[in-house]
Amino acid sequence: MTGKNEIDEQISAFGLTNFRGIHQQFGLWRYDRSRHVYIIGQTGAGKSGLLELFALSDVYHNHGYAIIDPHGDFAVNNLRFIPQHRIQDVVYFNPADTAYPLGFNPMEVMHPGMRNNISSEIIGVLKRMFGDSWGPRLEYILRYTILALLEHPNTTMLDITRMLTDKKFRKEVLATCTDTVVMQFWNIEFASWNDKFQAEAVAPVLNKVGAFTANPIIRNIIGQPKSTFNIRQIMDEGKILIVNLSKGLIGEDNAAILGSFLVTKIQLAAMSRSDIPNIEDRRPFYLYVDEFQNFATESFATILSEARKYGLNLTVANQYISQMDETVRNAVFGNVGTTISFRVSADDAPILSKQFEPVFEPADLLQMHNRNFVINMVIKGEKSPAFSARTLNIPTPQVDYFEYIVNNSRRIYSRNRAEVEAEIQQLVTPRVDLPSGKNTAPSRENRPAQNAPRQDKPFQQAIERAPQAGQVQTPIADEEASIKLSRAPQGDSRSDIPTTTQQTASDQPVTSDNAVKPKRKRSRPRRRKPQGGEAS
Repeated sequence: MTGKNEIDEQISAFGLTNFRGIHQQFGLWRYDRSRHVYIIGQTGAGKSGLLELFALSDVYHNHGYAIIDPHGDFAVNNLRFIPQHRIQDVVYFNPADTAYPLGFNPMEVMHPGMRNNISSEIIGVLKRMFGDSWGPRLEYILRYTILALLEHPNTTMLDITRMLTDKKFRKEVLATCTDTVVMQFWNIEFASWNDKFQAEAVAPVLNKVGAFTANPIIRNIIGQPKSTFNIRQIMDEGKILIVNLSKGLIGEDNAAILGSFLVTKIQLAAMSRSDIPNIEDRRPFYLYVDEFQNFATESFATILSEARKYGLNLTVANQYISQMDETVRNAVFGNVGTTISFRVSADDAPILSKQFEPVFEPADLLQMHNRNFVINMVIKGEKSPAFSARTLNIPTPQVDYFEYIVNNSRRIYSRNRAEVEAEIQQLVTPRVDLPSGKNTAPSRENRPAQNAPRQDKPFQQAIERAPQAGQVQTPIADEEASIKLSRAPQGDSRSDIPTTTQQTASDQPVTSDNAVKPKRKRSRPRRRKPQGGEAS
């Protein structure tokens, strides 16, 4: 017989029913979370609080998850709830910490069979960023550039510019390329273009890539050949990845480009789980993305439709339907199992009300108070009629390990900025032939790759300095936030809503030959002697 504690662990509690005055705490079965969750609502309506409640259930039941937060509050708040026994699980990715950048290389190839996927996803991210000025020739050249570089050791996105402007480096890259189609493009088609046409063709690519690689914040992160954290390992070992992409600290464009690459890498890491034959052996991993439309590429529909079988469970949130393009919008409403709506705009209410018919009308979605929502959820694989509810209170953590978590993550996964910048400078400096036949910089194959992430060491010293609270790690919730459900409400209440019994977990450049040439001495014209007559 299943015990109460086991039931509580299998349910992510987040709401309190308010139908006909009956207040019953409820949540989602973890099995049903694999069908994904979509949350929508205006600013201040309660979306972030709901995301925090979901994440708290993962923290205290030892599940792995990732948070991608473009505002920063969700990420920081979640760090404050990490208990002592999970400090070593946390990878805290904060690009605003410029003195100690993490390494994240979107072009790093962990599985050779994923090269084409990586190429397509990188192009998808850039296309979404520069859609208004995107063109077929730009994409054509960029694709063959990336495909060639992905076979080259220690390549990064900084090498895209070098591939298109440095002939010596291009020759070095092509020497490691084994794809005959890619080789044909560079050795025949690209080589047949004259210098003027080449310059015109590659200029848009250089413009787009340079828009973010020129930024030192981004460059010091994506310019490191080896990522300092392994997303597949985080997923398989049930660890925690918290990404603080606060737009106020790093800029909106930087947040969008990094977030998009991270979502892409998480998707690819999930797909690589196909090497685990048994689906049941693919450990569930939860991905939270606030304002997800900023990071959703054309492949987002693929994530929603296929992520489930790879153990990747999404919970995404945004403010307006119009923020999503048509492809993403159709993917959300066509694949998401549970839809939760807080107060929305007059434009969105008629569209969203169709998800909650016949119980709710558009006017109901316009008049809700903060923290109140309507939900159309999946219960044990079956769609349930919509009902209204209110979010639980978020408790206060008893012990705050925020500083220890940040310092521990920095110690293991970050590198000193001066060290990173020196390495990047060495990698991108063009090689110049010397009289001895040697070069000023070693080839890529002989260059030492960046040091692997420092191995984790005991963190006892920091823990000993931390405030202790006995064995109690679960934050104390108030009366409304506590989970004390053993049975569903009687009478008019919903009997099929999954309920729980325990307290909530809330418990540069290429140089040219500019040698000075000697001036040629101008010769004066020889003056001809006047011709005189000879004496006869």
